[in-house]
Amino acid sequence: MTSDTVTVGVVANPASGRDIRRLVAQASVFPTAEKANMVQRLLTAFASVGVTRALLSTDLGGISAAVLRALRGRRPGRDGGWPDVVFCDDDAITGTARDTTNAVRRMVADGARLIVCLGGDGTARVAAAACGDVPLLALSTGTNNAFPRMREATVAGLAGGLVATGAVAAETGTRRATVLHAGVADRGETALVDVCASRSRHIGSRALWHPETITELFCTFAEPDGIGLSSVAGQLCPSPRDEPEGVALTLAPPEHARWVVHAPIAPGLVVPVGVDAWRPLPVGEPVEIGLRGGVIAVDGERELELTGTETATVRLCAEGPRCVDVSAVLAEASANGLLRTENQVAQRKERQR
Repeated sequence: MTSDTVTVGVVANPASGRDIRRLVAQASVFPTAEKANMVQRLLTAFASVGVTRALLSTDLGGISAAVLRALRGRRPGRDGGWPDVVFCDDDAITGTARDTTNAVRRMVADGARLIVCLGGDGTARVAAAACGDVPLLALSTGTNNAFPRMREATVAGLAGGLVATGAVAAETGTRRATVLHAGVADRGETALVDVCASRSRHIGSRALWHPETITELFCTFAEPDGIGLSSVAGQLCPSPRDEPEGVALTLAPPEHARWVVHAPIAPGLVVPVGVDAWRPLPVGEPVEIGLRGGVIAVDGERELELTGTETATVRLCAEGPRCVDVSAVLAEASANGLLRTENQVAQRKERQR
C-alpha cells in the first residue's frame, strides 16, 4: 500500500431489517440483492472521486458473494472503474453483531479513512462503537432507521469519497453526533438515538414495540419527521440532531397523560403514546431512572435487565461518532467545482467563433 492509497471500508449487515417488528409492522424489505447493488453503486462513486482501495465485509447471507460475482464479471474498458476491492475474511462469521465489530475494527486498523455501514439503528450503533474517530456514513437498510439516512448509495458514496480523499475537509463535511450512555451497576450500553425504561420483565426478543410499558424516554435528537420512539418527542418537543441538547420525557398511559402523541413507532404502526412531562436534556447531566424492575432498551432494543435492587442512569455525551453530512459535502463540492471540469476544446472553439 503506497502513501497515496485512499482506503475506505464498507460493512453490509445481511440480517438488518429482519427483526420481530416485521410481524407487527409493514416495514420495507431490503433484499440481499439490493444490498449488494448498493455496495456496487458505492464502489462506482468512490472510484470517480479518487478512492483507490475498498475493504468489504464478508457474510453468509449472500451480499459479499454477489459483489464478488460482479467483480469477476466486470469488463476492463467497458464497465466503470472500481477501487481495488479487498474482502475482510480474517474473522470467523458468527451471524451476530460481533461480525460488524470485527470488520470495522480491522478496517480502521488497515487505514480506512471512512466507514460505511448498511443497516438500521442497531447496525449503526455497533459500527459507531468500533470506528473511533474515523468518519461514519450510515445508510438505511433496516427496520427502524432514525439514525441512518435514506440516501441513494451513489450520492452518498460521492460524499463519503470526497471526505475520505480530503477533497472536502472533515471539519466541513462531518458533524460530531451525541450519544446516550445507559448504565446499570457494571453493565453499560450506548445509544445513538434513544434510551428508554420499560416495565417489560425480560430482554426476550430484544425488539421493543409496546410503548404502553415505557415509563421514561431519552433522545439524543427528535425530528418531527422521524420514526421509532424518538418520533414521540419529535411531535411534542423537537430537538434537531445538529444541536447538542437532547430531550427527556416521562410517559404515562394515554388515558392519564397530559399529552397524547400519535407516533409512528415503526413502519406502518401509528399508536397513541401518553406523555406526562418533558424537558431539555443537557450534555453531561447524569439522570437516575426511576424504574427499578424492568429493562433498559437502547435504540429500540432491550439490552439491560433491572432486578429491582439496582439503579440505572443515563447521560448524554458529546463524544459520539463523526458522521458524514452528505448535503454539506456536496454543497461544498458544488461551491468549489469538485465534481466538474472545464472542456478546454469547447472553450477554444467558442473563442474562435
